[in-house]
Amino acid sequence: MAPRKNDDAPEDEALRRVERHLSTPGRIFQPVRRLRTKPVQGRSGGPGAAAPGEGKGKGGGGEERVAALRRFAAAARRHRALHLAGCAALLAVALTAGSIALGAARDNTGQHIAPASAAVSPGLLTTGDLDTGIASLQSHLRDQPKDFGSWSTLGLAYVEQARTKGDPSRYPQAEQAFKRSLALSPDNDQALAGRAALAAARHDFEDALKYADQALKVNPYSERALCTRVDALVELGRYADAAKAADTADDRRPGIPVFTRYAYVRELRGDVRTAERVLRQALSSAISPGDLAYVATQLGQLAWNQGDYDTALTHYARALAADENYLPALEGRARAQAASGDRAGALKGLKDVVARYPLPGPLVELGELYESAGDKVKADDQYALVDAWTALARANGVNADLDTALAAADHGDRKSALRAARAEWDRRQTVHTADALAWALHVNGKDEEALPYARKATATGYRNAAFLYHRGVIEHATGNAKDAREHLAAALKLNPGFSPLGARQARTALKDLEAAK
Repeated sequence: MAPRKNDDAPEDEALRRVERHLSTPGRIFQPVRRLRTKPVQGRSGGPGAAAPGEGKGKGGGGEERVAALRRFAAAARRHRALHLAGCAALLAVALTAGSIALGAARDNTGQHIAPASAAVSPGLLTTGDLDTGIASLQSHLRDQPKDFGSWSTLGLAYVEQARTKGDPSRYPQAEQAFKRSLALSPDNDQALAGRAALAAARHDFEDALKYADQALKVNPYSERALCTRVDALVELGRYADAAKAADTADDRRPGIPVFTRYAYVRELRGDVRTAERVLRQALSSAISPGDLAYVATQLGQLAWNQGDYDTALTHYARALAADENYLPALEGRARAQAASGDRAGALKGLKDVVARYPLPGPLVELGELYESAGDKVKADDQYALVDAWTALARANGVNADLDTALAAADHGDRKSALRAARAEWDRRQTVHTADALAWALHVNGKDEEALPYARKATATGYRNAAFLYHRGVIEHATGNAKDAREHLAAALKLNPGFSPLGARQARTALKDLEAAK
């Protein structure tokens, strides 16, 4: 395929690339998922996204995990001096009670164990029962401990289990499995690509890029490595490099995972029209329920981000028709319901989501819904669970500074929010980290310092109402009334229901500015 002449390819070229490959549906790939404490503002297969197979299951111990988080949060309030690692270890035990440790095998004769041939297939990660697959892999590895491929697959299964069940205590187990695989076969690309995916899941994007590159040296066509490389470059703020990496992935392993990443890179540059058309073309090629749910959810998130709630709800309905338990679609539908005025539907949906998977994003959204209705007690309960989850994530090697900065700036310790935001900006300079640092500086009264970062957050053309709202508030605080009116109005025009609390505050601020003219 002829090389591109520049990073910003014309829309027609983007569509031609997709159309060329529609006759070859891509494999389902579990992309990197960025932990969220705010409603999803964008997606790729990485930021803010989940892939086919993520978020499935009727319950999966969600109630037990919520109860464990509540116990942890209560203990933290009573015993602030208690060492964090000790609390997190106790919480990890609570979260994984009854589950299988690395290398163990279930002795329960009532537990169905799939044949080893099924257990060792990476496809089981997206098409089968994950818990059963893990048990089968462990049983197989007890008999064949030198099977490096199965150790790698077990590591990937643990990464997926951590994501789909909101249980970061699985990450150390995944790391041990990958190390075992690489000790047996130092250059096997599956384990290297798995380490890249694990690093990205822990928000260590420099290592994610390093391991992806190592895997691609061994196998230039490794789909997981190609896709994780795009995700890592996006999360490091290297958007031009990410666009080139998406082109490379498209040339080597075209399919739905690449199309969704390509769409997100275009969206980050403000090219929403191309992003939507690429996603619609990808949806037209989707066949499996997983692909349908995945791509339809991406379209729903894109529509919600532009304030088109009816279209978003239509896409989410299509995703849930394909997979009624697809977590990102359930969460997205609840956000769209809240934005369009269906508070009862949003509350019901979010409560269902957090009962299954108490992750930061839906917890904060649910808390803000309660707070916007005046129920501060229930709201604070959700925010406390976010703090507990963040502590557990950190105890298991996840960099949670971006999550801490976003949640704490609005609902917690402002000083810790600023520390976390500065640390995250030092690691990676993206539109999301720029926005988080700008807002953390603002809530700490440092608006002059905040303004350049707020401008950086909107500099790529990325159409994000929360970013525009933050910039407008900061401009108001620094005496730039005209710019403040412009950006607050733009936020509300783009997505008038972008946040249960933020949208209301944006309207109030804009009204005050208009009255002062």
